[in-house]
Amino acid sequence: MLARAVTHALVGLEPRRVEVEAHVHDGVPAFAIVGLPDRACAEARTRVRSGISSAELDFPRGRVTVNLAPAGLRKEGSGYDLPIALAVLAASRQLPQEELSRHAAVGELGLDGRLRRVGGVLAVAEGARRLGLERLLCPPESAQEAALAGIRPVPVRHLAEAVAYRRGELEPDGVPPPDAVEPAAHPDLVDVRGQERARRALEIAAAGRQNLLLAGPPGTGKTMLARRLPGILPLLDADAALEVTRIHSVAGLLGPEQGLLRTPPFRAPHHSASTAAIVGGGPGIRPGEASLAHRGVLLLDELAEFARPALEALRQPLEDGVVSIARAAGSAIFPARFQLVATMNLCPCGARGDPGASCTCTAQRLAAYRAKLSRALLDRFDLVVAVPRPRAAE
Repeated sequence: MLARAVTHALVGLEPRRVEVEAHVHDGVPAFAIVGLPDRACAEARTRVRSGISSAELDFPRGRVTVNLAPAGLRKEGSGYDLPIALAVLAASRQLPQEELSRHAAVGELGLDGRLRRVGGVLAVAEGARRLGLERLLCPPESAQEAALAGIRPVPVRHLAEAVAYRRGELEPDGVPPPDAVEPAAHPDLVDVRGQERARRALEIAAAGRQNLLLAGPPGTGKTMLARRLPGILPLLDADAALEVTRIHSVAGLLGPEQGLLRTPPFRAPHHSASTAAIVGGGPGIRPGEASLAHRGVLLLDELAEFARPALEALRQPLEDGVVSIARAAGSAIFPARFQLVATMNLCPCGARGDPGASCTCTAQRLAAYRAKLSRALLDRFDLVVAVPRPRAAE
């Protein structure tokens, strides 16, 4: 018998419909998953088999074949466990097939049948809403996230609950309004004493959404000042908050039962971060720090210590507001309209510009230090501010 369930794969931030087809027929007992699954998806065989047994249901004794269509689209992650399990149960006549295709499903199965949350549920819910589906079966921790898309989530803690719901034997609990989450707090600019010029530069940068470079000797408070810029930015409106929340959902950074991210995001990667970590990419084409800082602030502390290819890769998002990633396995476009704030010393030893210290850098070291930053990148800073060492009275 053949049964179908519906879920979605993510290509960048865009959901693509995936039809989970399960076929059970007589033959040597086997369980195969086809349709270009990655390793985590292919390992669903073990999780689904054990989860069905733990839910006191019967795993089919014959040959079970699961196809994830379209077969040419790569399927990644463990979020296909729940729709695969439901399709297998429907194909073995343990679930009614009639309305299974009217509900989307997403979630990872534990060996005991419990459901675990996965990333990208908001995008999956948006895809289900566009298809006109009625509800989305998901773990309870993801129900708040799914509700943001305007679809009715069905929170189920265990595979047995999902089966009972599909049989009409259970009505899951409701989901609280998603706007009940308080915005996160950022360090306050009121904590800073002195540095009137740098404080004024932060206010101008916040008002005009301008890129800012703070340069000066170590210990002058450059990083402390830069970390306080998000605290004077306004909260995101509804559309921007949904866009930012979608990116963090795909990256798997949303907390359990978390709603809209109203506060502008703040990202501060270490200077050892790779190009893929900064702008995105990797084997799964995931958003990088530039996209995670969309509508917020990206801080590059000790700018000259970052690898030059990583810095040069920021030129496109600073100009266009998007990151375009092309790989042999596919391509994706991520939004990346962030405000860049950077700090740096004036020389490798850090003493340059400090009246109380003497710079020991040679001309060659200074030239090599400056060569780490291209003129094209420096031209994208609207404000460049020298941060002197504050006086003791301040």
